[in-house]
Amino acid sequence: MHIKRVTLLSEKFPRRDVYPFNLETLSSTKHLELQSPITFFVGENGSGKSTLLKAIALRCRIHIWKGIERARFAHNPYEEQLYRFLNVEWRNGMVPGSFFASEIFRNFAQILDEWAVSDPGVLEYFGDGSLLTQSHGQSHMAFFRSRFKLEGVYLLDEPENALSPRRQLELMRILDGMGRAGHAQFIIATHSPILLAHPLATIYSFDSAPIKRVDYQQTEHYRIYRRFLTGEHTYDQDDEK
Repeated sequence: MHIKRVTLLSEKFPRRDVYPFNLETLSSTKHLELQSPITFFVGENGSGKSTLLKAIALRCRIHIWKGIERARFAHNPYEEQLYRFLNVEWRNGMVPGSFFASEIFRNFAQILDEWAVSDPGVLEYFGDGSLLTQSHGQSHMAFFRSRFKLEGVYLLDEPENALSPRRQLELMRILDGMGRAGHAQFIIATHSPILLAHPLATIYSFDSAPIKRVDYQQTEHYRIYRRFLTGEHTYDQDDEK
């Protein structure tokens, strides 16, 4: 365990009418206690999970790889400023870490291949092969297996996106083993009911404001999947809260 608490300094938000400071989940939440090596952020799309995850990464001075910058219709100067209004409390001092999101992973893999042109040895770290020659799921798992062996804080944004159910179970085993070893701490935004089922994880729900800690069976994801698999819920029914 490395981070013990994340505090949102909402009283210092510069504005309340623009993203991300207009998200009620963030403006009404004081702090999150991180009491397990694995913490999940769960909630509906647009609830603020990824937004807070990225802000924590930036506050921890963790680099976030980016793709090619494109012109945008409208620019929001506040879009990536939430980290300035966070306080991260460490148990025994700051440690390094990494941020993973599937939409930016390919850019990282391409840069890694460019490095390998002059130094092929860099690929040994990832199983001695280019990540670009593997499927999305295979390359993601190669990254997880190698990177999580190092001490650090790991922030993952929907790591299940490219993974089959079997690979999600494999990822759960990796998280469990690295978390129990004591050198790695994980904060993960996810929609996966498989990953959420980890018995020792702390789950924070963004489906209400303020953000609150919930049990696995209380998550909307568990309830929807359970209703669907038991035949209680079909595709033409409205979701029930």
